[in-house]
Amino acid sequence: MSPSAPSAPGGAPPPFAVGLLGHGTVGSAFDELLAQRAQEIERFNGRRPVVSGVLTRSRGSFQEVLAGADLIVELMGGIEPAREYLLTAMRAGKDVVSANKQLLSQHGEELFETARQHGVRLRFEAAVAGAVPVVRVLEESLSATPIERIHGIVNGTTNFILSEMGHGRTYDEALAEAQARGFAEADPSDDVSGRDAAAKMAILARLAFGTPVHLEDVRYEGIEHLQLDDLAYARELGLGLKLVGSAERRDGGLSVHVYPTFLYSGHPLASVAGPFNAITVESETITEITLSGPGAGGRQTASAVLGDVVSVMTGGARPPAPPLALEMITDVHSAFYLHFDVADRPGVLAKITQVLGDHEVSIGSVVQRGSGEGARLVMVTHPVLESGIRAAIARVAEFDFVRSPPRMIRVIAEEFM
Repeated sequence: MSPSAPSAPGGAPPPFAVGLLGHGTVGSAFDELLAQRAQEIERFNGRRPVVSGVLTRSRGSFQEVLAGADLIVELMGGIEPAREYLLTAMRAGKDVVSANKQLLSQHGEELFETARQHGVRLRFEAAVAGAVPVVRVLEESLSATPIERIHGIVNGTTNFILSEMGHGRTYDEALAEAQARGFAEADPSDDVSGRDAAAKMAILARLAFGTPVHLEDVRYEGIEHLQLDDLAYARELGLGLKLVGSAERRDGGLSVHVYPTFLYSGHPLASVAGPFNAITVESETITEITLSGPGAGGRQTASAVLGDVVSVMTGGARPPAPPLALEMITDVHSAFYLHFDVADRPGVLAKITQVLGDHEVSIGSVVQRGSGEGARLVMVTHPVLESGIRAAIARVAEFDFVRSPPRMIRVIAEEFM
């Protein structure tokens, strides 16, 4: 923790000096918000927070910003030089706040270990779900609760796109609308590929389960390949589509992944629409709780950053705990939505169900549409190992009556009513 600064002349407590690294969309919003809220923070906290120095590509010196700060806020993004700046700051005894999900998901253990060694605090609420305070809940409110599973919609861009596709827009139309409304970047690849959500789930998994999880440990898939007819058929089956990140205990280990996933209407995440984020935390002791709120936007992210600053000022949150060791599990059970384009010939359904049965895939519901060479079979399975369903799909794809590669999308079968 940074040492207390000497009192100002007259005995008044000195300002709490915040060194700001980065002054882009989020950095400038944070700077403005801090100035607006400084008087109120001083009223209940005893010291007024001020931005004591700013570093950008074109102005400022890191060493000067560091020397004049009680705390460093990193809003630069990217890996370097942000990583080296945070390590240097913590080694100098400074508490740090960051919104850098890629840095934390790829170098989190190095940062956590440095924070432990030097007795400083590393806060990163804004790195995961915008204004949704899930990091603080996991670190503080649920720190003694044995978490079993976390499901999350942690990317507002993809949630907006899928919400628009649910209303009949194509993927390209929905993406263009997201970009026009500022919910998607000009290059949305990190979002639509699932990589952004995977980085956030790595951070959440580390918090919830105490084991090192890095971005490369998270299996992820994006939304670029999804088809409107999949959403239409799923609606007939009572399902809605979201990009869902999951981290859960499995067979004594830990499974972390991000996939497009169908949800039944009773699931807490099913009604989360537009650019909003939501995280559901499950445990035997609490059943489940769901947190939701805006997941994108400079001011929303800045609000989460400011919350971390205030937490450090008031002495909240300890340095990260040492990690545990859990095996990463990749082959897990799930229900699946299956889509087959087939020629409508006698015995087609029987042959497909025979192959599925041979791989211990049990069917929960079936929808059949079309005739002749344009028939479609849509099914929802009961939970099955992913390796089993993939082997079955590969076998079905070999039949001459299958007109295009079969499609599969995960389904979360649980409903909380």
